[in-house]
Amino acid sequence: MNTDPVILDDLDRGLVHALQIDGRAPLRTLGEVLGVSENTVARRYRRLRSAGVLRVVGAFNGARLGYSAWTIRLRCTPDAAGPLARALAARPDTSYVHLLSGGTEISCSAQTRSGEEGDALLLHRLPRTGRVTSVSAHLLLDHSALPNSWAGPALLSGEQTAALGPPPVDDAEDPEGVTLEEGDRALFDALSRDGRASYAELAAATGWSDSTVRRRLLALRRAGVLAFLVDIPPAALGFRAEARLWMSVRPSRLAAVASAMAEHPEVSLVAMTTGPTNLLAAVNCRDGRHLARYLTERIASLDAIRAMETAPVIRTVKRAGAPLPI
Repeated sequence: MNTDPVILDDLDRGLVHALQIDGRAPLRTLGEVLGVSENTVARRYRRLRSAGVLRVVGAFNGARLGYSAWTIRLRCTPDAAGPLARALAARPDTSYVHLLSGGTEISCSAQTRSGEEGDALLLHRLPRTGRVTSVSAHLLLDHSALPNSWAGPALLSGEQTAALGPPPVDDAEDPEGVTLEEGDRALFDALSRDGRASYAELAAATGWSDSTVRRRLLALRRAGVLAFLVDIPPAALGFRAEARLWMSVRPSRLAAVASAMAEHPEVSLVAMTTGPTNLLAAVNCRDGRHLARYLTERIASLDAIRAMETAPVIRTVKRAGAPLPI
């Protein structure tokens, strides 16, 4: 996606940060926090959304209900990468799909209900072709940083961010009273297309009343099952060098390294994983030189990292798209 024609000023960046904090915040609240009118906020959001630069996505967080999260790496011939990436992006259980390493590798994220479903995803549902040269799947065990907390969009003051607090999430390990209902699939599907869809639009999509939609949204958000994510290319914020890092870290220092990396402003994801490496990170840098400095200075200072593989992101095919999996 080409974002060069759209230049974000401070108001645009403030809006992005505000929506990162609460993607469903009312326009009036956004205007009050940003010091502009409700109409100005509406115009700015419509402009950025119609340009394909910004949208808000309602995403299913299956971890709160015992789902498993995976990151999958496929290596393939260059002619197969584009079609395979598009096929993976079309699946409802994938959320991020990237082309890496000169277009010969695909990285995607997926959620599955159980170990058996995970096996089905990895062994039976992936596109079958001789042009795939290798597949590896890594179960995500724990997160120290997630994209919705990435510091890249940060611009607002502490007072402004405090005025935007979304409904608090119940920290109980197992959310009580939340069982997915038949209508939830239609709700998540609609929110994955437009996280700021009106209650009337969501009522039409689900067949529920406006009041039922409001209650259900609040219950799912409080349970942590529904999260609202800002979908914006890092390049639109000035971060034009993205990379994925797969690291082998000394087990006794794994948690400490993950916590340290989560504090780096370049990092939008840190997760412990299974597989030949045990730590995955997503990094966003201004340019290649910034990435080089990050790798040779910040990462190099973490001496518990025994080995690291770096793969630049060539193209993003799907970002922040996580409706309820089939």
